[in-house]
Amino acid sequence: MSENSYQPATVWKWDPQAKGNGAATNRPAAGATHEKTLPVGKHPLQLYSLGTPNGQKVTILLEELLAVGVKEAEYDAWLIRIGDGDQFGSGFVEINPNSKIPALSDHSVTPPQRVFESGNILLYLAEKFGHFLPDDPAGRTEALNWLFWLQGAAPFVGGGFGHFYHYAPEKIEYAINRYTLETKRLLDVLDRRLAESRFLGGDAYTIADIATWPWFGGLVLSNQYGATEFLDAKSYKNVVRWAQEIAERPAVIRGRKVNRVMGEPADQLHERHDASDFDTNTEDKRQA
Repeated sequence: MSENSYQPATVWKWDPQAKGNGAATNRPAAGATHEKTLPVGKHPLQLYSLGTPNGQKVTILLEELLAVGVKEAEYDAWLIRIGDGDQFGSGFVEINPNSKIPALSDHSVTPPQRVFESGNILLYLAEKFGHFLPDDPAGRTEALNWLFWLQGAAPFVGGGFGHFYHYAPEKIEYAINRYTLETKRLLDVLDRRLAESRFLGGDAYTIADIATWPWFGGLVLSNQYGATEFLDAKSYKNVVRWAQEIAERPAVIRGRKVNRVMGEPADQLHERHDASDFDTNTEDKRQA
């Protein structure tokens, strides 16, 4: 049906073949669809993820922690292929009942602590290791203001704008206009903040920047969704300045490669189990 002729049913019923349901694995129910035990590597921190913007948040922070000398932040990053439904395996659902990447299991404590939702994983790791979150109440609060701002903003960018502009089977003018307006408003919020501050929380680089960069940095630097020109994203000069500075950080360069399965082969490290994996990014490792 066209956009104008569609009328919602009195009671919605799931049609697995309907256009726009997202993927063959999607369904309107929670819980595991199959039994699958998650692998556990040699490090205390076990990450199960995919190199999407939400997944990149955590691998970037882990690489940043290692860069400042936190040896306890060593981690195994296991690839979860969401297109194959790995997130609905019983082991993954035990860690994240919402079946979304990323999910973390901290084996440095007994029993292992599960941590899910990307923003909460960032907060957990920053507090656990004492880095990338200010100690003073005012600085901490400002950084968390922007961390939670991003957690609320990202669904409008990805599930809203990105979906209807790039992924949806039909181009719906109302939906594209609605989410383009909101995405540009969010870019303007960022641009105004970054006109007065080097980073989102202030002078210091924090988990707020780490959370926000994969989403909005992608829009202004990497043509995310093929939409940089459409959004006139380069016109947000303060966002571009901030995004470029972060993009050049060695830990960011490493972190964005982990669990990545798209783009240039040299930018993909499907699984990461040791720092040396970045130096020996062979085809075998990319095919993990």
